Amino acid sequence: MQPQGLRPDSQGKVRDLYDLGDKLLLVASDRISAFDVVLPDPIPYKGEVLTKLSLFWFDLLSDVVDNHFISADVADLPEQFAPHAEYLRGRFMLVRKADVFPVECIVRGYLAGSGWNEYRKQGTVCGIELPGGLVESSKLDSPIFTPSTKAEIGDHDENIDFARMVDIIGLEHAEELRRIAVEVYSRAREHAASRGVIIADTKFEFGLVDGRVTLIDEVLTPDSSRFWPADEYEPGRGQASFDKQYVRDWLESTGWDKSPPPPALPEDIVRGTSERYIQAYELITGRTFEPEGGA
Repeated sequence: MQPQGLRPDSQGKVRDLYDLGDKLLLVASDRISAFDVVLPDPIPYKGEVLTKLSLFWFDLLSDVVDNHFISADVADLPEQFAPHAEYLRGRFMLVRKADVFPVECIVRGYLAGSGWNEYRKQGTVCGIELPGGLVESSKLDSPIFTPSTKAEIGDHDENIDFARMVDIIGLEHAEELRRIAVEVYSRAREHAASRGVIIADTKFEFGLVDGRVTLIDEVLTPDSSRFWPADEYEPGRGQASFDKQYVRDWLESTGWDKSPPPPALPEDIVRGTSERYIQAYELITGRTFEPEGGA
C-alpha cells in the first residue's frame, strides 16, 4: 500500500512518477491492469518483480541499446523520499528524463492475443500478411513488429500499421525503433529459451535522451510480455503462462464488458498471479526472489 505523503506528479496504470528536475523517480506499484483498466486489487510483490526483472534486462541488453536507468539504491534517494525508503526499496528506479515517443513498440514471435484474433478473421496481424494454416500459438518464421498507440488510463491501445507510425513520429525514428525493438526481443528470447521460457511477444517504450534513442519504462516483464513454459508449449491452443494472461482469462470468464468498473479479483487469483510473477523472475534470472521493501 502506498504510504501517505507520497504524491506522484503523474501516475500510469502501474507506475507513479516523481519529477526531480533533470531526472525522474519511477515507482512500480502493486496495481495491475487488464484490457487497459486498472483493477481494484493489488498483487503482492508485483512492483518489486517488475523493477528487479527490468533491471536484469537493462543490464543484459545494455550493449544493444541505451537505457534510462541511473540507480535503484536507497542511498541515492533524494532527501524528501528518505522517510519512505522502506516502501520504495526494491520497487523504484532513478532514471534519466526522456522525450517519450507516443507509440508502443510491440514485437511478436508467436501468434497469440489480439494478433491471433485478427489472423483468424483476416489472415493478417496489424495489416501484415502471414502464411495460411497457422494455429493459435504458432511460432512465426521471424518476429514481426506491430506498433500501437499509447492509451490514456481507461482507454484502449489501438493497433496501428507501420505507415501510421511513420505519420506519428517520422520515417527515420520509426525505422530505428523497429530495428532496435526486434533486435532486443530476439536477444531476450534467446536468453529466456535457455532458461526454459518462451517470450511469445512483448512491448517496449522508447524515448530520446540527449538525442539518442533510449529504452525506457519497464522491460520484458510479466506485465508487458507473454511468458510461456517451454516444456508445456503446444501449438493449437492457449498456453500456460507466467504473466497476467491468468488474470485476463479469469476476467473473460466473468462476462465483464472490459469497461470500468472492473470486478474484484478473488483471493486465489490474486495469490496465483503473484506466484506466477515471482516464478517468471526466478526462471529468467536464475535468482531467488527476495522481497526488500514494504508491502
